[in-house]
Amino acid sequence: MFISPFLLETSKSAFDSPDHIFEPKIDGHRLLLSRPNGQTHLYTRQNNECTQQYPELYDIAQDDILLDSEVACVDRDSSLIDFESVMERFSPRKADKVLGLSAAQPANYIVFDILRYKGEDLRGWPLMKRKELLAGIDFGNPRISVVPYIEREGERLYQEIVSRQMEGNVAKRKESIYVSDQKSLSWLKIINWTYVDVVLTGWRKDEFGWLVGVQAGERIRPAGVVELGVTAPQRKAFYAAIQPYVTGEDKHYVYVQPLIKAKVKIRNWTKKGLLRSPVFVKFAT
Repeated sequence: MFISPFLLETSKSAFDSPDHIFEPKIDGHRLLLSRPNGQTHLYTRQNNECTQQYPELYDIAQDDILLDSEVACVDRDSSLIDFESVMERFSPRKADKVLGLSAAQPANYIVFDILRYKGEDLRGWPLMKRKELLAGIDFGNPRISVVPYIEREGERLYQEIVSRQMEGNVAKRKESIYVSDQKSLSWLKIINWTYVDVVLTGWRKDEFGWLVGVQAGERIRPAGVVELGVTAPQRKAFYAAIQPYVTGEDKHYVYVQPLIKAKVKIRNWTKKGLLRSPVFVKFAT
């Protein structure tokens, strides 16, 4: 059974509130677990079944249950939750590869909501009543746990998140019901952005994207493509200013002299030294 998940709006800053609870935002991917008739099924938020990718999550000491969660992996070197590791788990389809990764890089299923239990649809219950039920359930699987939360002190949690280099936190109204496939101010994400100075080095031909690099000693090192956050006037201004400084092109890209600087915000750096999910903030001098 699949239910379209409740989506999060974005808050620009952390805040305190007696009407909210605050959870750490887990840097994985959304995963709904449905278990009717003793069979576990796992679905992404886009309703793509990915049960076969996570065999360590099959066993659960409950039936007729539907959970909303994040699946995440921990980097073996840093002991931090690592988005790239869970993406490595998500990609393979061959059984031998899946089983090998499951043993070497096991996934953790971190539950933050319960939508159905023992024949009852719980989406109309207030959040704290759902949380109370969730806290009393024994999943019988060491890889399945419930996300912790605190009340009132969202700013304190956010500062702790920043100090631990985690993704951010989530603020949820205590009385919120679960509204499928919608965004609501009742659930907010506060992202721990990292701000980076970059140089624009070209653009992509087939669809919008600015090539960017970062200074590495005496050279500019390629750092990725910026697709988000750029307004139409900003695009127009860039192309008008940079046209005289085009240095070449190939099938996919146009290249320019690295003259125009910008500031972007990112979730973090990839292991290959690229910007993860860069968002344009502004041109810089």
